[in-house]
Amino acid sequence: MNELPTPTFPLSPVPPLRRVLHRPFPAAVAGPEAGPGITVSWARHLDEVREAQRLRYEVFCGEMGARLATRVPGHDADLFDGHCEHLLVRSTETRQVIGTYRVLTPAQARGVSGLYSDTEFDLWRLRALRPRMVEMGRSCVHRDHRHGGVILALWGALGEFMQCKGLDTMVGCASIPMLHNGVVGGDAAASIWRQLKDTHLAAIDVQVTPRLPLPVEQFDASRHAEPPALIKGYLRLGAKVLGPPAWDPDFNTADLPMMMRMQDMPARYRKHFLGA
Repeated sequence: MNELPTPTFPLSPVPPLRRVLHRPFPAAVAGPEAGPGITVSWARHLDEVREAQRLRYEVFCGEMGARLATRVPGHDADLFDGHCEHLLVRSTETRQVIGTYRVLTPAQARGVSGLYSDTEFDLWRLRALRPRMVEMGRSCVHRDHRHGGVILALWGALGEFMQCKGLDTMVGCASIPMLHNGVVGGDAAASIWRQLKDTHLAAIDVQVTPRLPLPVEQFDASRHAEPPALIKGYLRLGAKVLGPPAWDPDFNTADLPMMMRMQDMPARYRKHFLGA
């Protein structure tokens, strides 16, 4: 495996999470039945956020080999969590959290001085979009429930949330594990970037640059690798890749900057998620 760059920017400390979350949402955003055997809701208090953080830790550290500095053992917790909304999918049978997303609105981003994506990319060219731009992140699904129903339930709730809040743009970092479908190291990321820059690259006026670039030119991009399922899903919804991947040494992933605008969503998905 080729040598990867060393981070040159400081890592921020993780502050304590706020004790209780009290933010109103209409019932439609957190409907009781989202699909066969699952329900979707927004975390209302710290205990529910901790459930999401435990699932994230299990997936990111236990499965993907992430090495995270956290003040809460057994939990993936960082300085953004206390400012985000946390979307939870539960099994109706066990009540266990089996899927999660966190969402950072423009107002909440101002409270934490930016987006998580700002730590990985220079987002200067997106400045005009920020007032109506939400960041999605920390997406994960329990290994026993990785079927379309869970991610569709998450996306449906996110679509309703954005309509409710008057937001029209989603951004986030989509991760490619450094061991992906049997392709080791940065070869998979280099291959996926090579494919997507030819088919799904955004216009130059919204392209961004990584703060810690993955040196894709040092890897074998000729080894074909399929994008992870989540990235494929974003692309089907009309998302664009904003530039080459960043290297995230903590999560041991290559992160692609992605953006999806509601106006670019194909009509069939707009009808399914937004009823429009």
